[in-house]
Amino acid sequence: MTHTEIRVRRPHWAWFVAGVAFVALVGAAGFRAAPSVLIEPLHHEFGWTTATVSTAVSINLLLYGLISPFAAALMERLGMRRVVAGALVLVAAGSGLTVFMTASWQLLLLWGVLVGVGTGSMALTFVATVTSRWFVKHQGLVSGVLTAAGAAGQLVFLPLVANLAAHSGWRTASLAISFAALAVVPLVLIALRDHPSDVGTLAYGATTEIPLPPKGGRTASRALQVLRQATRSGTFWLLAGGFAICGASTNGLIGTHFVPAAHDHGMPATIAAGLLALVGVFDVVGTIASGWFTDRVDPRYLLGAYYSLRGASLLVLPHLFAATTEPPMWAFIVFYGLDWVATVPPTVALCRRVFGQDGPIVFGWVFASHQVGAAIAAVGAGLTRDHHGSYDPAWYVAGGLCALAAVMSLRITSHGVGKARSAG
Repeated sequence: MTHTEIRVRRPHWAWFVAGVAFVALVGAAGFRAAPSVLIEPLHHEFGWTTATVSTAVSINLLLYGLISPFAAALMERLGMRRVVAGALVLVAAGSGLTVFMTASWQLLLLWGVLVGVGTGSMALTFVATVTSRWFVKHQGLVSGVLTAAGAAGQLVFLPLVANLAAHSGWRTASLAISFAALAVVPLVLIALRDHPSDVGTLAYGATTEIPLPPKGGRTASRALQVLRQATRSGTFWLLAGGFAICGASTNGLIGTHFVPAAHDHGMPATIAAGLLALVGVFDVVGTIASGWFTDRVDPRYLLGAYYSLRGASLLVLPHLFAATTEPPMWAFIVFYGLDWVATVPPTVALCRRVFGQDGPIVFGWVFASHQVGAAIAAVGAGLTRDHHGSYDPAWYVAGGLCALAAVMSLRITSHGVGKARSAG
């Protein structure tokens, strides 16, 4: 076998980049999985209300989205490697420093602001940037796999965090998350590459080099310029509105309040956390499958189906809570897991299809709306629980909003897509 033959059989460098991106996203997902299992320990130690802790979660979720489009522009200027490494350091610092907090404002600053900025600097715009730069073939599938990294992080960390918090205290859990995020930094610095040209190759499946967005200029100006262009399109508003509801019904509501809601009905927090981690298992399967479907089915129809089914499941959830896990709850966990972030690959595909090179930054703004919705739901559900003694109204409202998101997705027409291309 000749040296040339060996080189031909080597995996394309794009797969190494995707692998490093997956590991980095898993590492960053750890702290974002923690809030739901730390609400009760923080309440027990400090006496903070559910609404107070939920506000920190809300700030985290909000910044996670609002930083996203600026991070995408910063990746154009400084490169993915620097931005992602810095983001992981922020996550590690924010998580680790919580062990010293004594007042609720410190929770808001560390858990809310610092970690929100860190995770937002990666977020799903990192997925959009990787797939846009490194893949022509299998873009939808790779988007699904990388999006599933967040679920994998939840799967890995959530049971660990719950058990550490229960047996060793929430401080030990926070330090474990900090070390896990920090451990990924060397891998990112060594193996992540910004562009195929950096290693003398083309994007996977490409026959010619993909033009890169203009480099230089101010990051904020670039992100805001893309936003101004995108807002001329009705497609942008339909995507952003639907994705805001997506965030409200996942990260904001289920991700933050499922464990305390189950605990209200007598279920131990560790068991409820295990159920939420199981959502992550099926999330991996559902998101990868959604990526595969996105390469083959109109993304608009996929979004309509996903939101419709999610809304129906939320409407029945209040009737499934109990002190023990019965078969109907197992069915909900499986179903909701499959649907959790299945919306991401078709949304990324529509942003890329409509807005071209600006697609990752546009998706950043769409994702910002996702986190605005999540933040509102996190606080709103906490206030609902504090004032009404039950989460039930929050589940019903979220179910109705998902039906609205389905309608909005189906109203994205081919004509509207064409107009959006012209506007961009």
